[in-house]
Amino acid sequence: MYLHLGQDTVVLMKDIIGIFDMETSTISQTTRDTLAAAQKSGCIVNVSMEMPKSFVLCKSGEKTTIYITQISSSTLLKRAGLKNETNRL
Repeated sequence: MYLHLGQDTVVLMKDIIGIFDMETSTISQTTRDTLAAAQKSGCIVNVSMEMPKSFVLCKSGEKTTIYITQISSSTLLKRAGLKNETNRL
């Protein structure tokens, strides 16, 4: 099964490690440092040029990719078939 992240981007559900709200998760310095390091290493894919609302951490084999999207984390969770943020992928 696939999850649509916006524009023409879809990812395999089995590759998703986590779906994170941009506003609440980037309060942490650790998260900001991780996103900055991923940006430097070219692991970030910006799905839209609009204001980002969430990011999706994916791992396929040895490759880790972070997708930044304008779609809210709650909408992505609903698309994934999860009821609320306490459910796990």
